[in-house]
Amino acid sequence: MRNAILMVLFGLLSSCASDGTERVMLKGQTFHVEVVSDDAGRERGLMFRDQMAADHGMLFVFPHSQNLSFWMKNTHIPLDILYFDDAFGFVSAALGTPPCGQTGSLNNRCPNYPSTGMARYVLELNAGIGAALQLQPGDRIELPEDLPPAH
Repeated sequence: MRNAILMVLFGLLSSCASDGTERVMLKGQTFHVEVVSDDAGRERGLMFRDQMAADHGMLFVFPHSQNLSFWMKNTHIPLDILYFDDAFGFVSAALGTPPCGQTGSLNNRCPNYPSTGMARYVLELNAGIGAALQLQPGDRIELPEDLPPAH
């Protein structure tokens, strides 16, 4: 009986640990990220979320390196937008990007935050984390080996 209870508890704990996130490492810190690799997911991003745990984020995967630009339309929390190249090296960041409502600024537009070079991966974290990590060109992000292909 005791073994059966332990098996049930182990099963419950295992299913709770699988929350649909992947782990990435950046400068010795682990972040639990939602991976987005399709156009619809990339467009939606972190829209309409009111909070995000300090060790969570979103990883955007693109099919190839390109000059990328993100915006904060309908995003309720300030974010750091971190750009990485094909070799997982840090390219640039837009730190402390403010939320932008549906109507945006007076001209009804939210500003764009472009990479300063070619990027393939974009990591969005809570504002302040990028500065705290003191990211430098060449710093590398460690991604899961089984990332879904981008399309």
